[in-house]
Amino acid sequence: MPRAVPLSLTLADLAARLGADLHGDPAASITGVAGIEEARPGHLTFVSNPRYAKLAHTTSATAVLVDPAFPTISASTLRLTNPYLAFARALAIFYEPPVYGPGVHPTASISASARIGTGAHIGAYAVISDEVTIGNDAVILPHVVLYPHVVVGNRFFAHAHAVVREYCHLGDDVLLQNGAIIGADGFGFARHFDLKHEGLAWHKIPQTGPTVLENNVEVQANACVDRATVGETRVGAGTKIDNLVQIGHGSVIGKDTLLCAQVGLAGSSTVGNNVILAGQVGVVGHSVIGDGVTVTAQSGIPGDVAPGATVSGFPAFESREWMRSVAIFKRLPAILRELRANSKDR
Repeated sequence: MPRAVPLSLTLADLAARLGADLHGDPAASITGVAGIEEARPGHLTFVSNPRYAKLAHTTSATAVLVDPAFPTISASTLRLTNPYLAFARALAIFYEPPVYGPGVHPTASISASARIGTGAHIGAYAVISDEVTIGNDAVILPHVVLYPHVVVGNRFFAHAHAVVREYCHLGDDVLLQNGAIIGADGFGFARHFDLKHEGLAWHKIPQTGPTVLENNVEVQANACVDRATVGETRVGAGTKIDNLVQIGHGSVIGKDTLLCAQVGLAGSSTVGNNVILAGQVGVVGHSVIGDGVTVTAQSGIPGDVAPGATVSGFPAFESREWMRSVAIFKRLPAILRELRANSKDR
């Protein structure tokens, strides 16, 4: 992985940094982190999914992050309760991201009425509009646009081409990946008879309410969090929104929730805390999804979901029942033949 100055740590040092129990050579050198199939001598890798447990016996990695009960293998092991989290922390140790020092690029457009905290980095062709307020230590990369009256907290990080629309509020430590759009108009239209064209037409409803992102929210590439018709659209602290997610106007998302790739929430959806909506889940407007719900990939939510449920399918229902139903569905032709044979015997 790229680094200006290659880093080498002993296993003993790495184990201390990660809070792991070391089983192996404490003097062994670790120079990088890799997946279990690509790892080479000098690499640290991990096993958290049972599907990859066998690979731990054949990996070329010098050391493997595993849970405390994992069997002994030829490679050294660093044992701790959450190997995946430890792997993420190890990546942060060995990866050196670009550093954006304070300063304003000469091509950036910054309104005289904007208020920007200390330590800001503002890149080429960024636009900071009238009455914008930005906290300390912001990093705003090229072509980012903040519309008038946006308020942003400390340590804001916006990658190239992210856009925040007028009157939106973002808390501390918000991260916008490339092309994220915060506060675009919600999809609101009223049908009416158009005398001029002598037919039905759609009248645009003004979208007057802001989008609010609380602290430590991340919105990834080309995701859209629409503004509200009235009131606000709100995303709770710690929630992570994946690429190409669509959050409809007036929706409320709780804290520490995951919305995975291509999830779509229709307007006025309510999603609780610690919810996981897997890829391509669709939610009907005005639905309420309770705290702790998990919805598996490509499921459709036609209404409310009780807290703590795990649901699947379309329309989504309890996941274990759905899996049994799918298994039966594949057997329907054989079951039908069996029923016909039995009926003839009678």
